[in-house]
Amino acid sequence: MRSNYLFTSESVSEGHPDKVADQISDAIVDLFLSKDPEARIACETLTTTQLVVLAGEIRGKGIMDEAGNWAPGVRDEVEKAVRDTVKRIGYEQDGFHWETFRFENNLHPQSAHIAQGVDASGNKDEGAGDQGIMFGYAANDTPDLMPATLYYSHKILEQMAADRHSGKAPFLEPDAKSQVTLRYEGSKPVAATAIVVSTQHGKGYDEGDKEAELHAYVKQVVADVIPSALLSDETVYHINPTGSFEIGGPDGDAGVTGRKIIVDTYGGASPHGGGAFSGKDPTKVDRSAAYITRYLAKNIVAAGLAQRVTIQLAYAIGVSKPLSLYVDTHGTGTVGDDELEAAIGKIEKLGGLTPRGIRTHLGLNKPIYARTAAYGHFGRKPEGDFFPWERTDLVDDLKAALA
Repeated sequence: MRSNYLFTSESVSEGHPDKVADQISDAIVDLFLSKDPEARIACETLTTTQLVVLAGEIRGKGIMDEAGNWAPGVRDEVEKAVRDTVKRIGYEQDGFHWETFRFENNLHPQSAHIAQGVDASGNKDEGAGDQGIMFGYAANDTPDLMPATLYYSHKILEQMAADRHSGKAPFLEPDAKSQVTLRYEGSKPVAATAIVVSTQHGKGYDEGDKEAELHAYVKQVVADVIPSALLSDETVYHINPTGSFEIGGPDGDAGVTGRKIIVDTYGGASPHGGGAFSGKDPTKVDRSAAYITRYLAKNIVAAGLAQRVTIQLAYAIGVSKPLSLYVDTHGTGTVGDDELEAAIGKIEKLGGLTPRGIRTHLGLNKPIYARTAAYGHFGRKPEGDFFPWERTDLVDDLKAALA
């Protein structure tokens, strides 16, 4: 295992066009789950200049019938959820304004052929909503057991968004990207070699004193977020390297749900199965199985059983039990990877890692998803019903299963 290297991860802000699309899709998921916890949702969003389009398949009591007729008032609730999401992000620009953009709702009933594979019936347990492979990852780089490069990339943009919303940094606009390169020695981050931040800004902040003010502000945010031991005079900064960034968000570039799957997960430090999360109800194992693999990986590292671990699950559409479980501790495990695989299989509360078992253990049939759609689905603080896959309450069960 290589121990000395440079590694880079990026993040994008809540105002990035793809993230606008993700947040809208998950606002719809939350709306429908609040009406029917068993709702089936696959909602895709497209954003561009003064336009938001929804497309996808849905099913749920009090939402839409099999003929595609909306329940009274729900279609209006959908549009309100979309506009409220864009308003919260902060878009009030000529090219994209929450109150005036054109809206198209093309959601329609779920395919009966998908439904018959997923629904439980007779002796058949509820099946996976799709085939696919899902990965989970954890590492002891940071207190939240996330890759440090991604963790700090997220934190930079979270702080900038907080300052924008509070009025502390009124020159900032919603769209932004960050990128952090760290040097690792002995598989531990020891220095930040390069920081990239591109942020949409108000008029005039691309030249003279205003540009200098923006650059100074970004460097201060970096200093507040990244530990001082990682920063030095040798750290290279690239702040708005293209020059001007006044036109941004969906007006500057179209956005689509599910295009930031590496930002959403582990910043490239782990493999990815390819399935996006946002816009999907938890019968879709693209989402729920990715959450349970993160949960398992985080608990393994939290238990001191490995410094770093990757976990893979695989499913077939309509089949409840996973086809495979794979654990790789990358040579850092205190027990064998095969022993960890066997231990996971012994823990009854996990429900055999079936879609129903995952949802039940993590409590996923709730409107908890809008918060996930910006600044990563992982490495977040579990709070009440939110981010349950970030809990470390499986540590004792893992140790008992290994005993």
